[in-house]
Amino acid sequence: MWGYPLRGCPHIFFFGSQSVKIKVMTFKAIFHTTPGSIIQLGILLVTGIFLGSCAPATTPTVVDMDTAITQVVATLQAGETQTAQAMPATATPSPTNIPAPTAVRTPPALPGDFFTTRLNPLDTPHVYVQDTCQALKTRWDPHNAEPGTVVMPIMFHSITKGEVNAADQISIGDFRKLMNDLHEMGFEAIDMQQASDFLYHNAKIPKRSVLLIVDDRKYRGYFDKTFQEFHTSWGWKVINAWISHPETNQQLWADNVALETEGWVDHQAHGVIHNINMNDNSTDEFLKGELQGSIDAFNTHFNKTPIAIIWPGGDFGRKPVAAARQYGYQLGFTINPRGPLMYNWVPLADASDPMRPSYLPDGPIGDPLMTLPRYWDTDARSHLDTVRNISDEASDYILKNKSIELEYYDIMCAPSLGPLPQN
Repeated sequence: MWGYPLRGCPHIFFFGSQSVKIKVMTFKAIFHTTPGSIIQLGILLVTGIFLGSCAPATTPTVVDMDTAITQVVATLQAGETQTAQAMPATATPSPTNIPAPTAVRTPPALPGDFFTTRLNPLDTPHVYVQDTCQALKTRWDPHNAEPGTVVMPIMFHSITKGEVNAADQISIGDFRKLMNDLHEMGFEAIDMQQASDFLYHNAKIPKRSVLLIVDDRKYRGYFDKTFQEFHTSWGWKVINAWISHPETNQQLWADNVALETEGWVDHQAHGVIHNINMNDNSTDEFLKGELQGSIDAFNTHFNKTPIAIIWPGGDFGRKPVAAARQYGYQLGFTINPRGPLMYNWVPLADASDPMRPSYLPDGPIGDPLMTLPRYWDTDARSHLDTVRNISDEASDYILKNKSIELEYYDIMCAPSLGPLPQN
């Protein structure tokens, strides 16, 4: 294969149609080089072979192209070998560990609050813990009260050995039947601090608890002849809703101080003047006298501060409730027999009931713990089965939804409140 120099440029060659048939081995040698070598080959071919010098030539030169290309390829290969020896070896990169994406958990829909048809249709459950996560944590803490725990507050005014001639009286015989029925059905009496701890924190108390509240001032003899036998037999305590009237005689004070000291009569506030009710028409001065006045009298005589106000005369309102909160009261009790109490569950009425006009609507006050209902002693026995059934049904309902609530807590609450305590 021969190249013929162009006229006037003895180093630029023209190849005939046969010149394109360069030996396959020559191109194989070229294609086994790196891309950089190919570029260099191109430059050499152009500059070193084709271009050269274009000075006029007197004698045409015939170039053996096979030999020229072979020499160029050999030169390039030698250069590649020297470059490869001079360059350091490139380390193989380590694979990058990419963490698997975290699955996003969707919280389940929570069930509604427990509802029962065993109460008056107007008496509906009201909750007072608005933070769902806190309510769930308190409910499912294994150290707290078990689901379905109830408190049955019962109001006593007059227990008589004689004839019953008033709506708020109960005979001594019916009183003892009530107490025995409570005991046989598994109820246990608690004091006011236990009730408060349960209602606020779901603290453990007997699953069926009863709060025995005696209204108005009573002499020691009254308690000795009625409640003492049940304290002796079963360890039951009783609440005395105490009127701190300034004209209370010293013997009455002394009797009740002794009962308080013995530990089985728990005194709580029932006002000072008492016969003038506290409501939204009361002046700030009067409310202070009734609420702070009770605290002052308790500090002086009982060496304690009351935590509950038993509203005198069945009256109450937003203004006295707000004042009671201001003075540090934790609980308030009405005379409305709505139903039993459970943690974060208080039956109240949002509207007046034409069939029970004397029971003021307590729902609109907006503070269930300060308007707690009480059963009347005169018909409490007829409600015992209702209370027991509500307790059992609430327990079944809550336990049925346990897995849902625990999953919700784990997803939505545990990151901020921490995991639930363990046994």
